[in-house]
Amino acid sequence: MPFATQIQSRPGNLVDSTADLLVLPVRAGDGGPTAVEGVAESGLTGTLPAPLTDLFTHYSLTGTSGEFVQFPVSRDEGLARLALLGVGSASPEDLRKAGAALSRAARGRRSAALAWPGAHSEAATAFAEGALLASYTFSMKSGQIPEDRRPAETIDVLGEAPEDLVDALRRGADLAAATALARDLINTPSLEKDPEWMVSRAREVAAGKGLQVRVWDEKDLVDGGFGAILGVGQGSSRPPRMVQLSYTPENPTEHVVLVGKGITFDTGGLSLKPNDNMMLMKTDMSGSAIVLAVLSALAEVGASVRVTGLLPLAENAFSGSAIRVGDVLTTYSGTTVEVLNTDAEGRLVLADAIGYAVSELSPDVLVDVATLTGAAKIALGTGTGALFSDDDTIAAELERAGRDSGEPLWRMPLTDAYAPTTESRIADLANIGTRGKDFGPAGATEAALFLRAFTGGVPWAHLDIAGPGRSMKENGILSKGGTAFATRTLLRWLAAR
Repeated sequence: MPFATQIQSRPGNLVDSTADLLVLPVRAGDGGPTAVEGVAESGLTGTLPAPLTDLFTHYSLTGTSGEFVQFPVSRDEGLARLALLGVGSASPEDLRKAGAALSRAARGRRSAALAWPGAHSEAATAFAEGALLASYTFSMKSGQIPEDRRPAETIDVLGEAPEDLVDALRRGADLAAATALARDLINTPSLEKDPEWMVSRAREVAAGKGLQVRVWDEKDLVDGGFGAILGVGQGSSRPPRMVQLSYTPENPTEHVVLVGKGITFDTGGLSLKPNDNMMLMKTDMSGSAIVLAVLSALAEVGASVRVTGLLPLAENAFSGSAIRVGDVLTTYSGTTVEVLNTDAEGRLVLADAIGYAVSELSPDVLVDVATLTGAAKIALGTGTGALFSDDDTIAAELERAGRDSGEPLWRMPLTDAYAPTTESRIADLANIGTRGKDFGPAGATEAALFLRAFTGGVPWAHLDIAGPGRSMKENGILSKGGTAFATRTLLRWLAAR
């Protein structure tokens, strides 16, 4: 759904603004909160109920990022609301939090205006990300959103408005728009969202962004030897698909392939999930939504690398035709896999797509993203994604891009000693660990080692976002539901290569 809020840079100061909510930034200093130099009172001296320092004391302000208080002030045209907004050190991380706090506080108002604290362009990009993502809503209600919950129509950033500030705000809006696209796909109910529905969305994005698109239907998957995708999807009346999207700039410097898990609903198959676990499973195609969203915004962020996105799509249902525990699937690469748990299906569809990428696309770098294992969530919680990689440089680049995006990644070990746990007694591999008594519960590492077996030595990274991929409440830039975690990380990473 398009953002209801628009961020724009305007010259001038708060005293001339007609916005419903006027916002002064407050920095956190060693000696306490301080007014931002140059915009300390933005022409509002005569309207303030007390000197700023007294207001800081009265409201116990510290200037911490996201801190927010508001009060009425008198103007010629009547009362207005003036807010003091903590921006911390005005770093990108602090201004992303401040943008989110401002956006949430501005709900129910037509417009807000912020006196820009003079931070650098990266911070302006982060501010726009925070303000827009906090305004994101997804609703299928028949009635309108209550007025006091509606996002502000505009947020004006007031100041000298140099060109780099305008460009930085636009870049933040582009990054947020890609994230919102992924969130919309993730949050759509699975009654509507089957593999063919995702194909239609991919075609729409490709047509709008000038991307090349290729689609494998069920017959194509059979003819192509995608046995794992077919196996996962064979229990559903809604057959699997695979989509390939291609972005090719002029004189590309290298070829990166992104693979996103696309399980449009996950019952667990015959290894059936309990109801509480199944309630979140419309979001189990987050990886494919993220990859599609990343492809949609590569031109906007100026990526100079060639990027191919692969979306292996299937619904993991249970029926008389579903794969059974003990079945053996033959993947695209010819590797056979014994299915010991039908609820470990994500790594199966990824294996087919990764095998295809290595065999047919000659990538220089390969990255997959998936809501893959509960073990990653147990290890890192819901705020940090698990990063596995066999390449130190790629891992460091992704970690840096994650920090810059407010999407932290923590590198996890690819312990070679654990590799035997992926072995099967009757096939080349098993889709869950078989040596638990030897190595203990290392589910996230086992899944990563399973995927590594299909990478053919291509430099590779695996992002397991099972923890941060879903949010159970509104918090900061997050809304309840799919978060599209890693969308902005991947865009920053690709733009920087």
